Amino acid sequence: MSGLVFLVAALVVSVIGSVILWLHHRQPTSLNQGIDDFSREMDALSPEHQTRLGSDPRRRERRR
Repeated sequence: MSGLVFLVAALVVSVIGSVILWLHHRQPTSLNQGIDDFSREMDALSPEHQTRLGSDPRRRERRR
């Protein structure tokens, strides 16, 4: 009987730990978050953004 109690306790601890990790690392799913992510990616890919960063070496150093 004690072996079964040990296995159940280990299973409960594992499930609780898994739920905590899942809650901590899950991605936000709101509509605004998706829009913000898309906007950030488009800004990073835009040619204007790349030339603006490439023209001023001091600005590039600051962003690192």
